[in-house]
Amino acid sequence: MINLIGNLPLLQTGGATFTTILTFGGVIAIFYFFIIKPQNKKQKETQRMISELKKFDKVVTIGGIRGVIQSVKDTTVIIKVDDNTKIEFSKSAVATVLEKHEAKSDKVDTSSSEEKDK
Repeated sequence: MINLIGNLPLLQTGGATFTTILTFGGVIAIFYFFIIKPQNKKQKETQRMISELKKFDKVVTIGGIRGVIQSVKDTTVIIKVDDNTKIEFSKSAVATVLEKHEAKSDKVDTSSSEEKDK
């Protein structure tokens, strides 16, 4: 009675029991939802971040160097790390974007319109 599922002839398929197949299916599902899917999501976010790099964004490289992007090329970026120091990195070496540069024409000054209303 303890090994009832394993002894049923209808649930056995060529030496591999239904329980074994179900167990392996469960392990594969766990790997997919806890390892593979989050990894793919993170990789897509990283690719999006790299494709959106632009001039004057403040970034940190994978080596921990902080600076401001001075120019963006096809596969590289030039980062200004000091007044007279610029270093060229591969785009994939950028770990995070600290601050995105917004064009001045995109910013709306709400303080001046509020003052006019008073």
